[in-house]
Amino acid sequence: MTVKNEVEMVDAPEEEVNFDVYPFLKERQTKAPQQLRQYYVRFEELYDKKLWHQLTVALTAFLAEPESAGHLFPLYENFIRDWKFKMNKLSLVKFLTRASKEAAGPKEALEFLGKQAKGLKATSPDAYVLATMEKASYELAVNDLTACKKDIDECEKILDDLPVTEPVINASFYRVAADYYKAKFAYPQYYHNALLFLSSVSLDELSVAEQQSRAYELAISALLGEGVYNFGELLQHSILDSLKGTPFDWLRQLLLCFNSGDMEAFERISRTPEFVKERFLMEKTPFLRQKLCLMTLIEAVFKRSKESRGRMSFAEISAETKVTLDEVEHLVMKALSLGLIKGKIDEVDQIVAVTWVQPRVLDKSQIGTIRDRLTEWSGKVKSRVVALESEDGAAEMFAQ
Repeated sequence: MTVKNEVEMVDAPEEEVNFDVYPFLKERQTKAPQQLRQYYVRFEELYDKKLWHQLTVALTAFLAEPESAGHLFPLYENFIRDWKFKMNKLSLVKFLTRASKEAAGPKEALEFLGKQAKGLKATSPDAYVLATMEKASYELAVNDLTACKKDIDECEKILDDLPVTEPVINASFYRVAADYYKAKFAYPQYYHNALLFLSSVSLDELSVAEQQSRAYELAISALLGEGVYNFGELLQHSILDSLKGTPFDWLRQLLLCFNSGDMEAFERISRTPEFVKERFLMEKTPFLRQKLCLMTLIEAVFKRSKESRGRMSFAEISAETKVTLDEVEHLVMKALSLGLIKGKIDEVDQIVAVTWVQPRVLDKSQIGTIRDRLTEWSGKVKSRVVALESEDGAAEMFAQ
């Protein structure tokens, strides 16, 4: 057997199986929970008429019934398996994903979804990605991180080539990718993928407990993530509201003080029992202080006009960032090396000239700063126009 033939056999879909589905449907019409019996009657009618699209729609409605839990795997084995090749592939994978939760354990679910995914690669790339990513979630469950990363990399390439995808596929990809990076303690990558996951789902789809868990993990990853110096996108997301009134509301307040560069608030929160209990934060306190100093420097630059940020003295930076005068140069050099700002340092006159600051997602107070600066600029333009319209003003300006 050639290598080519082996590959073709692996990628080929399963052979269609023909068996009598009617005894199963008849039995479920009398023995299933009352709320589900009508569906089995409907399944039989549509199957008999070979109305595959309508049958898929009815199956989707069946999935939405809370009572359907526990009935999906038998339904697949005794009914859907007979006509699944007539079914919309994405709808099939959505059903298989739900059915996999009824397997005996994660290893069995992994084997089940892995077998189903193989036949989809050539015929339906988007359905293949969904099936593969759901399979990868079980690889995480059995601690096979290598296989999970391989699936993530493969699916990322496929998604890059697809012109458009359904939100459920993006949500599955980013959820599993975030969980993988969480297992690897890769905070920046987790932060990035977790935010993209939230952009692909509605918060109503997540339980309150899951919202709180994700808000907590996002807050920790934002604080500890190297290279994450702007929390604006997270602070604007309503998922943080899930922490209000909980024992972790202080985390939301901590994010706010970092975003605004409030060193005093950080020192106050870092002495609370809640902060002390967070071992990862306690161990990284020096890193957090340096990160806050850098974010305070960014905020100090941002709120200044173009003219004033071109001549920031070491003393001004020291006062705003709460670092000693002899540490200012090192702090600015760190910000320059990280690409947070661009500019020059005048060591002799102890002046920093900033020409660019990293773009950021703004909160309401920062938008207010821009509004004030635009108002100031508008006033200056108006006064110049008035001066030009005046003969005395025009003569004075040309004389200068």
